[in-house]
Amino acid sequence: VQLQASGGGTVRAGGSLRLSCATSGSISSLNIMGWYRQAPGKQRELVATITSRGDTSYVDSVKGRFTISRDNAKRTVFLRMDSLKPEDTAVYYCNVRDLVTRVDSWGQGTLVTVSS
Repeated sequence: VQLQASGGGTVRAGGSLRLSCATSGSISSLNIMGWYRQAPGKQRELVATITSRGDTSYVDSVKGRFTISRDNAKRTVFLRMDSLKPEDTAVYYCNVRDLVTRVDSWGQGTLVTVSS
């Protein structure tokens, strides 16, 4: 499975960005798609996930500001980020967990920089 993330960039605090991650290759219809991020000097953390059914979860720090969604037909996951803060600055990685094969696949990361 290959994942191609896009949409990162530099934005001022309070601004918005939309990340996209397109998948290709063989993956079961039972999967969880998600976004993680890694800030400089910090461990990678889970930001948001969405199941095949559309159930979502978020880390507390982004609740109410970020929205994860997916287009199953296009096999793409999105992360809409609003009211961005400088502490959201990180490399964002998309992830797909195949619930049948138990295989995790990762995208290459896209940098989001939020200036104050």
